[in-house]
Amino acid sequence: MRHDHLISARQLSRADVEAVLDRAAEFDAGERVDRTGDLLGLCFFEPSTRTKMSFDTAMKRLGGDTVDMGPVDSSSVKKGESLADTVRVVEGYADAIVLRHPSEGAATLASEFVDVPVINAGDGAGQHPTQTLLDLYTIRENAGLDDITVGIMGDLKYGRTVHSLAEALTEFDAGQHFISPESLRLPRNVRYDLHESGADVREHTGLETVLPELDVLYVTRIQRERFADENEYRQVAGEYRIDAGTLEAARDDLTVMHPLPRVDEIAADVDETDHAHYFDQAHNGVPVRMALLDRMLDRGDRR
Repeated sequence: MRHDHLISARQLSRADVEAVLDRAAEFDAGERVDRTGDLLGLCFFEPSTRTKMSFDTAMKRLGGDTVDMGPVDSSSVKKGESLADTVRVVEGYADAIVLRHPSEGAATLASEFVDVPVINAGDGAGQHPTQTLLDLYTIRENAGLDDITVGIMGDLKYGRTVHSLAEALTEFDAGQHFISPESLRLPRNVRYDLHESGADVREHTGLETVLPELDVLYVTRIQRERFADENEYRQVAGEYRIDAGTLEAARDDLTVMHPLPRVDEIAADVDETDHAHYFDQAHNGVPVRMALLDRMLDRGDRR
């Protein structure tokens, strides 16, 4: 990797991505390493199932172990401890820190106070680069990463997985369509960054016209917790839902993905189709995070 910390998908060159994904494929095929004695600090200030459990599993499959800050309400954060002080303390216990935080920019801030690697596991509506790596792994396994067309649908305004994936795809020959309500379009700064990277940003308010072109459809939920206004959430909740009938107009080899958790944006009958790859996508978090940790925990470059 070109950086000690992984904060944003913007850090990842094509070569970086391919190196991690190639290594993940080796772990997926059964390769093991011995990182006995390495410890990964888990600092999750927001709820998590897949990200937290897959990092925990990945570290243990590498032969290391994890130390978990635990719920915020049972930590010193409840007493008013700052993020800077929290990560400084955890640095003394662990060889790397995985941080999820509700504030955009929190991972950048944390990285300025510690010398061990900080891995951003989601900072508000900002970035989620390790989700992007497992998304790219899933896309590569099913459709390849070049000469493809990807549709990203749902909450594009607050969806950090969307922002990270869209930026990473600019390193590949991938057309991108963004489908959302007007109120949940890509933020202006994300559109600007994509344009600066040479992406052809095509935005739509409906799926029907673009669906037959897609090799990949990446669906996201409308994130209730990101809305300051409950009325705004209710206006868009339930829109952009797909079911097996919707996908009759899609290519036979369309790959449907979702970072999970889903609410009602993908009907259960899609699970039984050949299009559904979101549970495989979640499982891919383990080998991909194993590969990333194996690279970032190289003892020769650490404390």
